[in-house]
Amino acid sequence: MKLKALQSREIFKKKNHFFKKLVVSTFILIAVSSGAFFAWRAIDSNLNNGNSIINLKSKWKKYDYQQVYDISSAILYKSPFNITARTYNGYAAFFLAVSNSDVVQSLAFIDESINSLRIALQGAKFGSVSQIEYMLGKAYFYKNLQSSYYYYADLAVHYLLKSKKDGYKADDIPELLGLSYASLGMTMESISAFTEALLVSDDDMLLLSIAEQYHNVGQDNAAEQYLFRISQNCKDEQIILKSHLLMGNIYLERDQFDEAEKEFNFILEKNENSADSLYGLGVIYESRGDVIKARSEWRKALRIQNNHPLALKKMADYK
Repeated sequence: MKLKALQSREIFKKKNHFFKKLVVSTFILIAVSSGAFFAWRAIDSNLNNGNSIINLKSKWKKYDYQQVYDISSAILYKSPFNITARTYNGYAAFFLAVSNSDVVQSLAFIDESINSLRIALQGAKFGSVSQIEYMLGKAYFYKNLQSSYYYYADLAVHYLLKSKKDGYKADDIPELLGLSYASLGMTMESISAFTEALLVSDDDMLLLSIAEQYHNVGQDNAAEQYLFRISQNCKDEQIILKSHLLMGNIYLERDQFDEAEKEFNFILEKNENSADSLYGLGVIYESRGDVIKARSEWRKALRIQNNHPLALKKMADYK
C-alpha cells in the first residue's frame, strides 16, 4: 500500500511539473506571438503610412498622384538618386501637370517630370526603360503643346520612337507622333503616323488631321476622301465645322467660288464669329470685283480676330 501511495504521489508530482511547464511555455509563446504581432503592426504601419517605397507603390495603385508626388519628393530629398522614387516622381508630376488648369503650375510640374524621368532613365533596369522613354516622350509632347514655340516636338519624337523600338506598346504613340511630326512640318511622316493610328481608332479628329496634312502638301484629292469620311459619321460639331472650313479653303484655291461660298456660309450659320470664314467670303467677293463687300467681310474678321494675318494683308493691299 505504501509503495502504491508513493507511486501515486510521484505520478502526481510529474503531472503537476508538466502542467507548470506547459503553462509557462504557453505564456511565453503568447507573449512572443503578441510581441511579434505588434512589432509587425508597427513596421507595417510605418511602411504603409510613411515615406517608403511600399507606401509609394500603394498610393500609385490608387491613382493618388498627389500623394505619390509628395512621398517620392520626400524620399528624393534624402536620396536624390533613388531610381524608383525618381521614376514615380516623374510619372506623378506628369499627371499633375495635365490635370492642372494653371499654365504656370502645369509647366512647372512638366519640367519636374522631365527632369526626374531623364535621371531615372540613366539608372533604370532594362525592363522599365521603354516605359520611362514613353512617358518622357509624352512629357515633351505636352511641354511642346503648352509652349509658344515648337521647341520640344523633336524630343517628343525622339523618345516616343525609342520607346517603340524598345518594345513598349501604347495605343496613343502613333497619334502623338503624328501631331509631333505636324509641329515639325514633317508632313509625310505625320500622315504615316496618323494612318497607323487609324488602325487603332477610327477617330474623326485623326481623319481631320490627316486631311490637313494632305492639304499641306497639295494632295487635295486625298484630303477630300478623309473629309468625306468625316461628313458621313461625325457627331462632333467643332470637327464638322473645321472640316467644312478646310473644304472651303480647298475650293477657294481651285477658284471654285460658288462651292467655297456654300462651305463658309454653312459655318457662319453655326458660328457667326468664324474669322476664317468671313475672310474666305471676302476673297470670294474680291474675285467677283466687289471690293466694298470684300473689305466689309475682312473688317468683320478683324473685329473678331484683330491679328488675323490674311485679313490684315488684304486690308493693307486696298488702302
